[in-house]
This record gives sequence, structure tokens and C-alpha cells, in this order.
Amino acid sequence: MGITGKMTTETSYFAADPTEIRLSVSAIVWEDGPGSALLLMRRSDNRHWGLPGGYVEKGESVSTAAAREVEEETGVRIRVGRLIGVYSDPVRQVIAYPDGARVQAVNLCFEGLPLSQGEPTTPEETLEIGYYPAASLPEPFVPIHQLRIDDAAPGHVGARVR
Repeated sequence: MGITGKMTTETSYFAADPTEIRLSVSAIVWEDGPGSALLLMRRSDNRHWGLPGGYVEKGESVSTAAAREVEEETGVRIRVGRLIGVYSDPVRQVIAYPDGARVQAVNLCFEGLPLSQGEPTTPEETLEIGYYPAASLPEPFVPIHQLRIDDAAPGHVGARVR
């Protein structure tokens, strides 16, 4: 269900009344170090651009999940770096899926250092990938990812909790 309570045919953001809570990860992967262009993917479920990431699987650490999700969705192998922030505010973090689930995603966002480029292993999830400057992100953009990018800006020290 979307914000209005109607069934939606695509994933949408800023839903209400979560039906479940899940742990998720995302990564800000700088092309050439902090402040350079960052790795984005265009999602197949709603055609929005955003950070690579997804849900942590049972028996998996959050750093392993972040590296796995980035590689699956973009083909980029990364070394997981510092924790940028923890995002759990239900006003921003409830995602409505086409099946009617409304998931409050508690997200841990990490910085990632690209190691090598391969092929995505879940191409059905990704329409396009590319590196973009934070000042000119492609549209439409996943709205809940903007805060994570802001928190990763060079000069920010320590993890944010939002």
C-alpha cells in the first residue's frame, strides 16, 4: 500500500503503519575517494536512482551484507569502510511494496572503497549503474537516500543516528 492506503504497483517511500521491521544496509561508494562521484544504481522496482543496498540475510554480518549487496546490484567489489549512519525514523524509513507489505527498514549505511568492477549478479534488480557527483544526482532519486549522502560528505566525522 502506498501513502494513500491504495495498492501500489511499484515500491514507494514515506509509507505509514509498518507491518514489519527489517535490518538493511546501503553503501556510499566513492569513485576516487570521499567527495568524488558516487556509485548509483537505477532500481527496476520503481525506476528510481539510489544507493546500492538491501536486506541483511540470516547468519550474515552487516559488513558482509553491504559488500554482497553492492556486488550483486552493480558488479562492483568493495571494501567496507566507516559507518556513515543508522537510519530508523519511521517517518522516513517505511517502504511500501507492491505485495502490500510496509517495511520499516532500519538501515546501516557504510562507506565503500571500490576494488574491482565485474558484472551484477542480480541484473533483474538493476536497470543502470553509474558514478554521479553528489551535487547533480539523476532523477527520479530515492528520497530516503539523500540524507545518507549528505551525512557522508567530506568533513563529517562520526556516525549519524537518525
